[in-house]
Amino acid sequence: MGSHHIDRTGGGVALPDDRGPLSYTVAAAQGPVRLRYFAPPEHLRAYFGSLYLFTVSADHYADVTRADVPQLRFMLDGGGHYHFQDGVAMATPHVCLLGPTMGATRFELDRPARVVGISLLPAGWLALHGSDASLLADRLCDLVAERGDAYARLLNDLRALDDDQADAMAALCWAQLGAMIKPPRPATWALLHAVDAWLMDEGSPRIEILAETTGLSPRQLARLTNKYYGAPPKLLARKYRALRCSAKIALDRESWQLLCDEAGFYDQSHFIREIKHFIGLTPHQLQTEPSAVAQLTLLRRSLGADVATLNRLS
Repeated sequence: MGSHHIDRTGGGVALPDDRGPLSYTVAAAQGPVRLRYFAPPEHLRAYFGSLYLFTVSADHYADVTRADVPQLRFMLDGGGHYHFQDGVAMATPHVCLLGPTMGATRFELDRPARVVGISLLPAGWLALHGSDASLLADRLCDLVAERGDAYARLLNDLRALDDDQADAMAALCWAQLGAMIKPPRPATWALLHAVDAWLMDEGSPRIEILAETTGLSPRQLARLTNKYYGAPPKLLARKYRALRCSAKIALDRESWQLLCDEAGFYDQSHFIREIKHFIGLTPHQLQTEPSAVAQLTLLRRSLGADVATLNRLS
């Protein structure tokens, strides 16, 4: 794991700062935005992606996050709203479980904020929530109300620590969440590994390949990927194709016009629509003026092999 930053032609640039390894700051117009990443311990990497400490000092901050895996977020300070792709707005509870998102999501913070977040992989979703993930796709819930006081106690313990104790925050979360883990059945692990590998396929993965690999019918696959990933295979393939392409545009500086042909899009208009839908920015914006959160989220890839491939994909 090394230091990374995203170059852009105008505005704030995501740069490593002095707050620890894999810590970055963007000097955004609304004030500095900071994000520090932590990899999970090895025995939890099949359940959780990265943990992060996100801080904003502005009295009001708004940005867009890409389509993503579920996120467990502890609001240490601050509050606000999420605005989902279908126009629904929901206030952020103190312990927020954000379901898998199938389009870019806008968020607003109405005061300075500190947030500890953890990306949930499908096995982690099963362990902490357990319901059909599609029922919470592009929605959120109050995890204290749904799953009890253990999350309220963890929030209070995190609030007792300051930003200089970020390592202790991460250790506390891994210990508490790790104690809640109940491993899935072997057949479920096999399916999750097969779907993950299929989604990592370059280009536009075909459902026939997944059906052949798993021995399941398209209808069975749709039911199971809805349950574990929040959407049927075709939508998941579109989502992860857009995430792959966005990283190649913003981080690898590849030509989006060439990517359009290589990744199986119908034409440039189709490519632009898909990137805008799942990322919240056009390909040109990703190249020249990515927002602070877009830059910081893309830098998840800096974690390399210390997180699951599905989590660092973009």
